[in-house]
Amino acid sequence: MTHADISLKTKQAMVASLKKIAQKKPLSKITISELCHDCSINRKTFYYHFEDIYALVRWMLEQEALESVRSFDPLTDYKELIHFIIDYVDANNHILSCIYDTMGREGMKRVFLSDFKVCVNAIIERIEKDINASISPDYRQFLCDFYTNALAGILIDWFINRSVRSREEMIHYISLALQASLKSAIMEEIRDTLQNEQTPSGFPCHP
Repeated sequence: MTHADISLKTKQAMVASLKKIAQKKPLSKITISELCHDCSINRKTFYYHFEDIYALVRWMLEQEALESVRSFDPLTDYKELIHFIIDYVDANNHILSCIYDTMGREGMKRVFLSDFKVCVNAIIERIEKDINASISPDYRQFLCDFYTNALAGILIDWFINRSVRSREEMIHYISLALQASLKSAIMEEIRDTLQNEQTPSGFPCHP
């Protein structure tokens, strides 16, 4: 077994212990000592891999959900992608509740932002490739921020209060919004850029 394999198994053991202990107490009350005792490792081993419990939580989410999210084709697998995310929320409801109770809405949102941004940026790149055109870097950043915050926010809202919409409605609505609005937003910026380039300097462009 390679060092990488051993390291991965050690981290997975920590995650299993974290989920086990989180069934009995809030995340903020879990100590590194009791986690190490539960999975039979020493504190030095824990700190070799993670700086604190929250770093372990972030790694857990990246490995179990967000890394898997990146494997989807973001332009053609909208529904499969949303299905996967919501299935993960259902299967890990308790530990996610612990994360929310400890870190709050904004803290939990920050956990999702960077990896959701990867997905949104991949969708933008795929659309640009399909239409053989590119948007400005600043507008790309804006779209990534806009849609990433929207996705993370709506998912957390649904996680907190599922009576608002059924899971089927969530999957359907998010898929429709991504398919329709993001491509339209990209096309509109490209049209606006072309129009400005074709307008003679010093003369206003009238509709």
